[in-house]
Amino acid sequence: MFLARTRELAFLDELYQSGRPEFFVLHGRRRVGKTELLQQFCQSRRAVYFLAAQVREKDNLRALRDALAEGLNDPSIASVEFPSWGAALTFAADRAKDKRLVLVLDEFPYLCEATKGLTSIVQRFWDTQGKKSQLMIVLCGSQVSFMEKEVLAERSPLFGRRTAQQRLEPLAPNEAIQFFPSWDLNERVHAYAILGGMPAYLQRFDEGLSLEANVMKECLRPEGYLYDEVNFLLRCELQNPATYASLLAAVARGKEKVGDIALEAGVDTTTANKYLTTLREMGLVEREVPVTDTDPLRSRRGVYRVADRFLAFHFRHIQPHAAQLQAGRGAKVWAESVQPDLSRLFDEARVDFIVHHLKHTAADVLDVELHEVGRHHGRYIRACARAADGSGVAAIVIPPRFQDAQGLADEVAQLARHFEGPLTRLVYGFNGLTTSPLGFEQVPEGQLL
Repeated sequence: MFLARTRELAFLDELYQSGRPEFFVLHGRRRVGKTELLQQFCQSRRAVYFLAAQVREKDNLRALRDALAEGLNDPSIASVEFPSWGAALTFAADRAKDKRLVLVLDEFPYLCEATKGLTSIVQRFWDTQGKKSQLMIVLCGSQVSFMEKEVLAERSPLFGRRTAQQRLEPLAPNEAIQFFPSWDLNERVHAYAILGGMPAYLQRFDEGLSLEANVMKECLRPEGYLYDEVNFLLRCELQNPATYASLLAAVARGKEKVGDIALEAGVDTTTANKYLTTLREMGLVEREVPVTDTDPLRSRRGVYRVADRFLAFHFRHIQPHAAQLQAGRGAKVWAESVQPDLSRLFDEARVDFIVHHLKHTAADVLDVELHEVGRHHGRYIRACARAADGSGVAAIVIPPRFQDAQGLADEVAQLARHFEGPLTRLVYGFNGLTTSPLGFEQVPEGQLL
């Protein structure tokens, strides 16, 4: 099942139709859907998709030859032997001739492991032949730090050769819940609250089972696909994964300041700062500075939070109960740890929906650009934004049986003091629609609600 990614596919098609040689670099975390996106794109086009493996150079060159034979529908290519990557790329450029040919080299870092100086080889090919051809080369990789430092960075031989690049991000909340169209809204939002926007995780949940049954099957038993997923991710991407895991666990448990995180993880503050910077670059944690802070670059009010919903779930409900789960007591962990936490998970997910709306859609409704958007830890105001004209926006969630008008009025008045212009109030709530489940109403000036 391939869902969403409409914008990404449209951009790839734009490159395909450009009429110019294209050198596109796609990177992003494991499980974010890079391979599925590229395979979907290649289906209806003249394209060769090659997935590299951690094998010798000669074996990858033979696998590329086989991919060329299949992609170009030419069995005669199967008898060709490429002596080098330069020869293989030249062969692809020659076969392209005057008609567009897409050549995808997926898991490019694996090729670089087996072939010393491959980035220089690709650079030489592109400078001498590739940029004169009809090739659309796509380099793709899951090792984010490698792709950014060895392919995109200034020190890389390939610097300046790319014609476009993209870091593929997890799906937005309203896209993620499309994986469960037959579930009611409550279950869909809870599924997002647990899994986040990673397509590979979302695909693991079976609509034919309940939310509880899916969590038990995929997360709360050692055989589950997601049980050891976070440890696998950290081992693949990072040196000293145990230290990173300790820092993530501290943040997931509610530690927000560097000093508190370091103390909880048992490392010094300098080490914590260094490792948290890496986790931020990977998109696993983020540092949030309140929108109300007038100098965010120098602010000391910034706090850390786990940016990936499943990582947060792992460190709150899987890792602390590993011994019980290994003993087959997943039902007990569900009943005593996960189920009591569902209301909090739902609330956090709702804020994700609201923040996404403020960042991507609200400006069209309000007719003013929102330059800063962030969470707000009020009882009723859960997010806020600063507009280009200095005015503010307050995102309000009203609980059932609301009877605290004065409390809301006090929050609104306190927040309004931080903005130069009026404070627009948007009241948010779920409406039950499948594709756009988050509704909102703008509060008229002069009214509380």
